Amino acid sequence: MGDSISLDDLLGARVRRDPYPFYARLHAMGEAVALRPAEPHVLVVHGWAAVNRVLRDPVFRVLGAEFLDRAGVRWRAHPAIRILQTSMLNAAPGDHLRIRQLFSQALTPRRVTALEPAIVRIADGLLDRLAAAGAGGRPVDFMEAFALTLPSDVVGELLGVPERDRQWFPARVRTFDAVLEIGRRSMREVRAANVAATELTAYFTGLLAERRARPREDLVSALARIRDRDPDQLSADELLANLIIMYNAGFRTTANLLGNGLVLLLARPGALAALRADASLAAAYVEEILRYEPPVHFAVRYAAEDTEVAGLPVPAGRSVVVLTGAANRDPRRFADPDSFDPFRVDNRHLAFSAGPHHCFGAALARAEGRLVLPRVLERFPALALAAEPGERRALMLRGYDHLPLRLTASHRPIGALPNHAD
Repeated sequence: MGDSISLDDLLGARVRRDPYPFYARLHAMGEAVALRPAEPHVLVVHGWAAVNRVLRDPVFRVLGAEFLDRAGVRWRAHPAIRILQTSMLNAAPGDHLRIRQLFSQALTPRRVTALEPAIVRIADGLLDRLAAAGAGGRPVDFMEAFALTLPSDVVGELLGVPERDRQWFPARVRTFDAVLEIGRRSMREVRAANVAATELTAYFTGLLAERRARPREDLVSALARIRDRDPDQLSADELLANLIIMYNAGFRTTANLLGNGLVLLLARPGALAALRADASLAAAYVEEILRYEPPVHFAVRYAAEDTEVAGLPVPAGRSVVVLTGAANRDPRRFADPDSFDPFRVDNRHLAFSAGPHHCFGAALARAEGRLVLPRVLERFPALALAAEPGERRALMLRGYDHLPLRLTASHRPIGALPNHAD
């Protein structure tokens, strides 16, 4: 590959299907590699130490409104991009800290813990439906019937979205998320994302009005109280944008964690049998799934002043691609990084990013994985792929579109499984 690469190398169909051989070649080139002069970004940063530093260094910032304005991007014309730029994902440092602190008052560790019985209840109900759909050896799509539905229902429970409305969300979330992927998007994708953004905004506007009139013990009610108590601390647009992003992130990240994890385990009968025999191992398994096959593979940052990464210059105003998915396979940080080892020591992966933009919902995603994966394996002792999983075409939100399975239901009541704490 020489001393520089093209963004097309990273975005090619072969790498999207299996990025890890490409990541291994990047690691042989050091911690970072230059992109060619005509590229929109100056570097790809892929080593664990360099990625960790960029994500934590205040010199490197998210691509907020100021950056897009300087670049001449007409982002305000697109509702989907306006939501991204107004949310915590891309807020300026001061605004990000203010919004995150306010949302932290509503999404506390206690609230996540209190949600665990609901996670189990939702999972068990979906497993019953999955068993019925797969009766008689009929193949079922695990992504459609379970992995995409469960986190949508869980985050709906957290926010206070009524059960009758939750099936409305997944299609719109998937359409909206097209604007997150690296590289060029077609205008058709952008227009569809804008329609989804407009519909999601209208929905949460209505839900906020309803919860103001009749508050409940849910996150939307709590955030509405925070906004109404001090409007200067959280604008109406910020509240709506962050509710939409919370729903999207809570839905897609966990769905990919479940789908990716199940495929990994089905390909490793020994690891699967160990988890099936001892559900208390689930927390460690979740961490290794997140490292080995993370649901998100990259971020983008720009330098607010002249700096360098791994000895390579980054001029002020230029952006870098930060490959967290590659950092999690860095042989300088992880022994035998291409082996799946749930008993790995010091497994400090970067699947949920690092620094001020560490994933806001990481605790909830971990809880869902820890509680749900053992229940799936217990319920279906002869679980097997019915066909090859659907292709994974994205890097930003990397998961299977389809995962066809054949099931054999257990006679043991699912409620016999213990709920193990982290």
